[in-house]
Amino acid sequence: QVQLVETGGGSVQPGESLTLSCTASEGISGIDNMAWYRQAPGKQRELVASITYGEVKKYTNSVKGRFTISRDDVKRTVLLQMNSLKPEDTAVYYCNANLQPVNREVYSSWWGQGTQVTVSS
Repeated sequence: QVQLVETGGGSVQPGESLTLSCTASEGISGIDNMAWYRQAPGKQRELVASITYGEVKKYTNSVKGRFTISRDDVKRTVLLQMNSLKPEDTAVYYCNANLQPVNREVYSSWWGQGTQVTVSS
């Protein structure tokens, strides 16, 4: 059973940092695009950052210069380093990845369970 497991959420004060980690379970023969989304209460889920297999990175404007996305395909992991956190970054953060399970010929989109990030003084 393919899963994406996220860790690293928590409660911090404005200006502090957090690193989110998302690891795909074993049984994967390929990983394509990986991304982090977030959803704040009462708002739609939005794309925060993405990284392609060739490590082309994109960020939503509100996090540029503060967040960094990276990946380690050997560890089947994508990270989101979040610096200078603001109250408006408060949300549930979701990992998303296009994965090819070993018993399938095509890639499909998988989601993690979400991890809460709260930024408050």
